[in-house]
Amino acid sequence: MTVLDARALNRATLARQLLLDGADLPVLDAVAHLCGLQAQEPQEPFIGLWSRLRAFDPAALSDLLTGRSVVRTHLMRRTVHLVTADDALAWRARHDAMLRQRVLGVYRSELAGVDLDELAAAGRAVTADGEPRSMSELARALADRWPKPGPRPLGEMLVSALIPMVQLPPRGLWRTRAGVRNAPISSWLGREVDPPAQDGSDPVGRQLVRRYLAAFGPAASADLRAWCGLAGLPAAITAVREELVSFRDERGRELLDLPDAPRPAPETPAPARFLPAFDNAILGYHDRGRIIDDAHRGLSVAGARVVLVDGRVSATWKVEADTVLVAPLRRISRAERTDVAEQGRELAGFLSDGDSHRVRIAASS
Repeated sequence: MTVLDARALNRATLARQLLLDGADLPVLDAVAHLCGLQAQEPQEPFIGLWSRLRAFDPAALSDLLTGRSVVRTHLMRRTVHLVTADDALAWRARHDAMLRQRVLGVYRSELAGVDLDELAAAGRAVTADGEPRSMSELARALADRWPKPGPRPLGEMLVSALIPMVQLPPRGLWRTRAGVRNAPISSWLGREVDPPAQDGSDPVGRQLVRRYLAAFGPAASADLRAWCGLAGLPAAITAVREELVSFRDERGRELLDLPDAPRPAPETPAPARFLPAFDNAILGYHDRGRIIDDAHRGLSVAGARVVLVDGRVSATWKVEADTVLVAPLRRISRAERTDVAEQGRELAGFLSDGDSHRVRIAASS
């Protein structure tokens, strides 16, 4: 079985994540290919798509949100993701049990004794009017019936687990600050989420395996589980295994992949890329060593914005006074600094509507 080293996996990841060469894709197709973008920070998906698409217009993503072709919803790992409406409808039921368990993992004691099916029915009755509500407003509407848990546990369980909900615009629009207002997916998109298969065949699980590998492969089953948060996919993997090819990584783990998916040569040049906070190119794996050193792994969950240099996390970045400030995490060569500076100037222009192209790179450590 062919062994893929970290550099080979890195180049495959960059290619699948549209980070090796800028992609000429419509925004909706890019969101679908990436299986959504993590989006608890509302402006970060715009940066993620700017880094991946050759001619990204942020207004196009805003239009998709207001046009109801993409939605912001709790899905993979109980994290807010920006996904296509079609994927939200198709995937949500498959995530229901995981979403409940993740909320209970935080609020089990507060929600002890609460019949969750009864709570869900009461929540659906309140939201049946389709009116947008904050989480606290929804929780307060049911607090008289369930006073013991408190509004936060009730609200979290209702909004992120029991009732398929979306966060409505203007939340998530380009350069817009807005609080979270939730409405049922069914009222916003005009149809209920797809019901789970009754014959145990799990077509959604099989689709998730294929889609994940297209966007993240080659990858181990543990990587797939880390991305979606679902523990019940071994049967789906078994069902599609004959469609897949297998490799090993340097640790001996089996890696699965689609046979015709791109796996560029390890020596393929990789341009500098500026990634947003919580980018799934990093968070979408259990073993993130293909793209980030263990010493810097904490950055990926702390909300740091990072710069890929030669395909790996090599710096952090932020913006102050319309200037992109880059802080290297390792020694950056002169050629690499030139590449980072060029990309940083383009990013500064994107974020400022062309008013600034300033970038400052701190001395390498």
